[in-house]
Amino acid sequence: MEEFYGVQRESARETPTMLRVIRICRKCGAKIFSDAPEGLCARCMLKIALGAFPDAVAGVGDSGCVEQPAGEDRASASQDKTTARAAELLGELGDYELLEEVGRGGQGVVFRARQKSLNRTVALKVISLGQWASKAHLKRFRLEAEAAARLEHPGIVPIHEVGERDGSCYFSMKFIEGGQLDEIVRREPMPIRQGAELIAKVARTVHYAHEHGILHRDIKPGNILLDANGEPHLTDFGLARLVESESSVTHTLEVLGTPSYMAPEQAVGNNTAVSSATDVYGLGAVLYQLLTGHPPFAGGTTYETIKLLLDTEPRQPRLLNPKIDRDLTTICLKCLEKDPQRRYSSALALSEDLERWLKHEPIRARRTGIFSRGRKWIRRNPTSALLIASLVALASAAGWIVWKSGFVQHPVTTGIAVLPFENLSEEKEYGFFADGVQDDILIKLAKIADLKVISRTSVMQYRGKQNVHEIGDALRVSHVLEGTVRRSGGKVHVNAQLVDARTDTGVWAEQYDRDLSDVFAIETEVAQSIVSRLKAKISASEKLTIAERPTKDLAAYDLYVRAAALIDKATYEEGEEQTKNDFQAVDLLNQAVTRDPSFLLAYCRLAEAHDALYFRGDDRTPNRLALAKAAIDAAFRLKPDSGEAHFALADHLYHGYFDYDRARDELAIALRTLPNNARIFDLSAPIDRRQGRWHDAVHNHERAMELDPRNVTTLIAAAVTYRSLRDYRQALAIFDRIIALEPKDILYRLRRARVEVRERADLRPMQDVLGKNFTDNPALLRTHPSDCFLVALWARDPVAADNVLAATAAMTDNAFGARGNSVAFSHAYAKGLVARM
Repeated sequence: MEEFYGVQRESARETPTMLRVIRICRKCGAKIFSDAPEGLCARCMLKIALGAFPDAVAGVGDSGCVEQPAGEDRASASQDKTTARAAELLGELGDYELLEEVGRGGQGVVFRARQKSLNRTVALKVISLGQWASKAHLKRFRLEAEAAARLEHPGIVPIHEVGERDGSCYFSMKFIEGGQLDEIVRREPMPIRQGAELIAKVARTVHYAHEHGILHRDIKPGNILLDANGEPHLTDFGLARLVESESSVTHTLEVLGTPSYMAPEQAVGNNTAVSSATDVYGLGAVLYQLLTGHPPFAGGTTYETIKLLLDTEPRQPRLLNPKIDRDLTTICLKCLEKDPQRRYSSALALSEDLERWLKHEPIRARRTGIFSRGRKWIRRNPTSALLIASLVALASAAGWIVWKSGFVQHPVTTGIAVLPFENLSEEKEYGFFADGVQDDILIKLAKIADLKVISRTSVMQYRGKQNVHEIGDALRVSHVLEGTVRRSGGKVHVNAQLVDARTDTGVWAEQYDRDLSDVFAIETEVAQSIVSRLKAKISASEKLTIAERPTKDLAAYDLYVRAAALIDKATYEEGEEQTKNDFQAVDLLNQAVTRDPSFLLAYCRLAEAHDALYFRGDDRTPNRLALAKAAIDAAFRLKPDSGEAHFALADHLYHGYFDYDRARDELAIALRTLPNNARIFDLSAPIDRRQGRWHDAVHNHERAMELDPRNVTTLIAAAVTYRSLRDYRQALAIFDRIIALEPKDILYRLRRARVEVRERADLRPMQDVLGKNFTDNPALLRTHPSDCFLVALWARDPVAADNVLAATAAMTDNAFGARGNSVAFSHAYAKGLVARM
């Protein structure tokens, strides 16, 4: 291991001034100068310094020539002598017992050591040349200790003691068990989200140092240590300096740092230009390596690397790793701007933007414009730029001809969101009709495999006028469809507009004034126009599908839309209101299929409502399951290859019989014609989880969240899977998204806190949510008795636990345990647990 705790190679050298001879070498008797290292001549000192020659260390102090064994025996003997001599010289250093060497370089050596007085394991950094070090080496070494010792932060390796003994300077610091970041990522690639989370944490640590007037100036993977929990710690402040004044050591040692992670202003030796932006560059360079597996610049030699750094731009990370999305690419490349003014204004700004990306929120950074990129390229390639300029006229003419011929392909859409259509009818009760128009257009588009269509649950939260660009960012889509509906008598007026959310410009718009009976034809025309404008590939079967009318009876359609809204609403409710909505939906759907016995979608939603009543325990009778099966059978009679019918059957098998194998088969069939149906992935994931296919479960959760990013139920299911896999980072990140959507709901904050208890046995997050005096809060005890009791139990606080039990004794449902299908324990059992404390 060449580096550990910031030990690094140093290329600078100093030339001593020759002074008069006043002493002799204590080993060989040679004459030495007054400023020479104490006690030894240059020859003897060189033998010590050149660690590459084992005999050099072993032979110091020996008189005459020593006979050496030949071949392997000789090598072995040399090694033994070297080890023995090193142990003799460095076995102990003052209060420290040196256990093993863990890092070595030009500046210092790091040992794992035991501090005898406190009986603790520490990392001990000793200047590698010991008493033979130059003043510059000693000054830089002390600078590192002083810089790090000034900082008290959980992300910075703390300094315990700085000292000097027998001519050797050293300092001790906390020993981090996990190892260096570069060693860890060399063994296996780091997941993209984990890498972004890590750099966000390191950036906050760097910002702390900046706030205390210290720049690091050598941020690289080798200077980031990960502990046993994967938490990063920044080390090696050997190149650090105070912001307000430049250290003379920097001038003496010239250009320092690691070229592949060095900012341009460092590479040219412009010390006056070094600022907090220099560390932002280093953070970006490390992020680049974590994302791509390569540093941003790497040549065969240091010179080649610096030349690449100064003269070229880093390759787009997405070219090296296609899984990296555009926003994260933008964040990374903003850090690596040549001009410090174009980087993030602070390490904190970088951390906050990474945290926005992790929460799927819009980032602040913007991609470098095409003109800025063009100017950079021209400065680097003036001859090529001149040649290209001479061909601009011809290229423009050819481009125009090709474009007119229809050969130019438009940029592929990254997705579309169909927003709720605004109801402009005088009768406000027609709002459900406007929702129906939007829903039918969404259903038609969702059947096009070449499109990514956001699910209804996520888009319904954007009812009313909002910023289209922000909606596109939040839902990760390139286009948004919005519109209005006005129903008056036997007429309907529909206005639809397709907007490019990236530029906030209209792509297509149309108005339709038709008879009310033509509303389904309007929906088909809108869907077809969108497919055409987005240049989506569409098969012959998909064309037929989007042209289908859901029903021939408008009154039946009205009943269906009302019922669908009640079923969706019941998903997020509990208790009597939930049951009431499901029964009301069943009644409306029965009326709909009575009016139109060929209404396939109504049969499918009717089966769903019956299964929900059975699964939730409102009517757990065989008759309820039979009613659901009868509705499904009717759907299959109408259209045996219907994706909706196969999904309804999968839902029935899962919730009614826990028949996971058959349900999984039905979902696979449904997916063929419903490629954008998030509910298919939502149902597939728990089946995979229950059958031990964890990788498939994660894949299905991720796809469901992509299609329905603001559906709290979808997000919770994914968080539960990640928690079960002990991937607590992902689980916490998803709960952060949920809390951003539902900031007032204490339940989600409690569920997030439970994950932290699992991860670190840390009760503080739960205590923060519940409050210090939760036992005096009747409302909290009534709504979250289990959480209150468990916190008291885990904290070994029998008084608080007894208070919770006393306050909840009169409750009708006073069992304790996790919500959902977990086992709940009786009050008597809970009292027994308290008694055993």
